[in-house]
Amino acid sequence: MGTAPAQLFPEFIVDTLGLDSVIGEVAASLVAAFVVGNIILAFTGVAGPWAKRKITAAFTDRIAVDRIGPYGLLIIPAAAVQLLAKELIIPEGVDRPSWDIAPILLPASALLGFSVIPMGQLGPINLHLADPEVGFALVFAFASIASVSLVMAGYASNNKYSLLGGLRAVAQNLAYEIPLIVTAMSVVIFAGTLQMSGIVGAQTETLVTIAGVSIPSWYALVNPFAFVLFLTANMAEIGRNPFDIPEAPTEIVGGYQTEYSSAYFVLFYLGEFVHIFLGGAILAVTFLGGASGPGPESIGFVWFVVKIWGFFLFTQWARAALPRVRIDQLIEIGWKGMLVLSFANLVLTAVIVGVIA
Repeated sequence: MGTAPAQLFPEFIVDTLGLDSVIGEVAASLVAAFVVGNIILAFTGVAGPWAKRKITAAFTDRIAVDRIGPYGLLIIPAAAVQLLAKELIIPEGVDRPSWDIAPILLPASALLGFSVIPMGQLGPINLHLADPEVGFALVFAFASIASVSLVMAGYASNNKYSLLGGLRAVAQNLAYEIPLIVTAMSVVIFAGTLQMSGIVGAQTETLVTIAGVSIPSWYALVNPFAFVLFLTANMAEIGRNPFDIPEAPTEIVGGYQTEYSSAYFVLFYLGEFVHIFLGGAILAVTFLGGASGPGPESIGFVWFVVKIWGFFLFTQWARAALPRVRIDQLIEIGWKGMLVLSFANLVLTAVIVGVIA
């Protein structure tokens, strides 16, 4: 289905530099992972201190940062220095090393998810680290580690508000992880593979041609109902409004991150935004054709960036426009609404594909 996958990024480095030994292959993989990781970290560095404030201000008719550098862009290094310069306060009674590991685990789980995401080509380079046959299952497995981080932080902090945040994270994960994966399986039924490149390749085919314009068979167009379900469950998984229950500042102070400061708080803040971009990347690969778009394949990475930043813009609109649901409403929506609808979508998809096939 679709075009053959391009050469993976580590393989490109090996062939370009002539690294034919095992050590050379390991070095090439580390270099490729370093490049991809820093691209994502650069996105989050812009999104967290600057873009989030600018977008929210635009939605709420306010003025955001505009005094520190042109367009307020120097708030990025200023915020980093400000946060990292703060004293790391370790409360009495915390359960270490769990308290120390939790903020590291959150961004690490999201960065691991990008190891199997096909980010498209940038010139001759294909920004795709690995393409295992079960890559689609792996990315959800990596992303779900985030819940472990939140539970560890909540339990280890020796704080009732933190504990409530951790418990809410577990409840939210259980209520929305199943609908998310079940809805994603409807895409697997369409594509006939769990390999990420295969899922993207299946969406490069033409769905319909209107007035000479070819409409690609993106699964968001093939099954818009599944797209809406996946988008909703995805918002719950990354904890954005109206599903930001685990931290809920007006209810439980800051939830799981209440007792964290300085570099540890930065790691939590970083992890939150890396997970937003991972959620956008999964959505793009699953329903929006991945890095495909008008023009040559060599600019596919540009389209991938547009799609994940579009998802980020949507999350910030939701944050500014939608009120937070109550915890009982969140559980009810997940178990009584999303779960039922996701299984109905899966069965209907299986029937349709079975009849067509």
